[in-house]
Amino acid sequence: MFFIQASLILIELFLTKQAVQCNKNYPLLVPQSRDLSEPTVIKHDTSYNCFIASRVVITRERKMQPIQRLQCLFTVFSGAFLIPYILFLIIAGMPLFYMELALGQYNREGAATVWKICPVFKGVGYAVILIALYVGFYYNVIIAWSLYYLFSSFTFELPWTNCHNSWNSPNCTDPKLFNASVLGNGTKYSKYKLTPAAEFYERGVLHLHESRGIHDLGLPRWQLSLCLLVVVIILFFSLWKGVKTSGKVVWITATLPYVVLFVLLIHGITLPGAYNGINAYLHIDFRRLKEATVWIDAATQIFYSLGAGFGVLIAFASYNKFDNNCYRDALLTSTINCVTSFISGFAIFSILGYMAHEHKVKIEDVATEGAGLVFILYPEAISTLSGSTFWAVVFFIMLLTLGIDSSMGGMEAVITGLADDFHLLKQHRKLFTFGVSFGTFLLALFCITNGGIYVLTLLDTFAAGTSILFAVLMEAIGVSWFYGVDRFSEDIQQMMGFKPGLYWRLCWKFVSPAFLLRLAYCITPENEHQLVAQGNVRQFKLQHWLTI
Repeated sequence: MFFIQASLILIELFLTKQAVQCNKNYPLLVPQSRDLSEPTVIKHDTSYNCFIASRVVITRERKMQPIQRLQCLFTVFSGAFLIPYILFLIIAGMPLFYMELALGQYNREGAATVWKICPVFKGVGYAVILIALYVGFYYNVIIAWSLYYLFSSFTFELPWTNCHNSWNSPNCTDPKLFNASVLGNGTKYSKYKLTPAAEFYERGVLHLHESRGIHDLGLPRWQLSLCLLVVVIILFFSLWKGVKTSGKVVWITATLPYVVLFVLLIHGITLPGAYNGINAYLHIDFRRLKEATVWIDAATQIFYSLGAGFGVLIAFASYNKFDNNCYRDALLTSTINCVTSFISGFAIFSILGYMAHEHKVKIEDVATEGAGLVFILYPEAISTLSGSTFWAVVFFIMLLTLGIDSSMGGMEAVITGLADDFHLLKQHRKLFTFGVSFGTFLLALFCITNGGIYVLTLLDTFAAGTSILFAVLMEAIGVSWFYGVDRFSEDIQQMMGFKPGLYWRLCWKFVSPAFLLRLAYCITPENEHQLVAQGNVRQFKLQHWLTI
């Protein structure tokens, strides 16, 4: 699947209707700025900078997708993940983040039309837009889950704290009914999947027990359909006037998660067992560094959290002032991203240590992967707090704002990228925005069926996973080797008055592409995937027709 996606990108390069080679005489003229009278233009760079800062990974399931991905990787690899994560931040994340900002800011175009600098690579722009569109198919579903949890939190007793609900199975075990690690029949309490929180997520929200696999999806659940509709409506009204509107909304969506992260961190480190969790977080197993998966996941997470490879940075940078210091933005945002990710790890593992202490099991027995980390582990931890209803509401409001924030960026990349290339769409931007929003709603309905989690996992694995690596690899090759690092450096000098240093030029031309090529070589399709780490359905095999 990965290699086919890469092949499609290459095919697009050769089938593009544009010139088959870069125009070597491309004039070094200052591109015409976007019309400041357009409602989509940010007249001041504060909202733009706030948006860029909001791309930082804060605690999330994406996820929110950047909390779920990052925290999942932390729980799987612990401290061993930090080494490749920081390395790729320095040699690939920062340089390519800087490259995309400068590319969009100088050319004042979206992800597709920005390749007027080298028309043969215009297919890469469309591939990037396609990735962002794929994400939009299912990303809003995760936001809808958060909204469903938020509505479910407005009760005196949170629904994931007991086994007396209609969705619970006979295997559900209320932690309050047993002492330490021994159940009434003397069996060791080692199956964390039996908790009410796990059953609420798998059976109460997803109805996973009513599906036999991806071939048996069933009908969309009406409760999740309504939540999804609300999410899409919010997104539409946040985007219909363009970046000017979303730039204001992001002031809230970018700051609230930091408040919640701080509260979770302070509370987490005071919990019993938190010290053991933090020790597990900081422990580095150097043997894990021999695994290609660690390096591939680290690189994917870097680009995912920074927004590179989705067309988001190019789209939003195109609205910025021509002389804005995007070099400063790249350094500042990348650093904040890394520091925030590192700090969020303490919040994650302090809670994991607490849960392991409460259940008298090892940390690896409570460390769940995927969406379960956010929708199973955290809800159970929150339910133990004083005033749990209040904290549940705050937590899921945070997830909701995180999701809305990230989804706005992805959809704006699609809208701006296509509108810049097709002027008819630009003239009817509001109608086009409605069409994109409604289209993602219809396609997302497949992900809110009883077996919708299978579709979501498929898209998350192939459409928005390692395919990002191929996208940024082709971008780096196009800019550095075809358009030329020297010409690109001159463009940056026109904007900011100075050329990029030797380090950045070496990374753009040699270091970043070399590492990405190596990772691309190591990527092999997997036939078996972990779906719900601690649930009744632990793994599923993709059918042959899905992996080719």
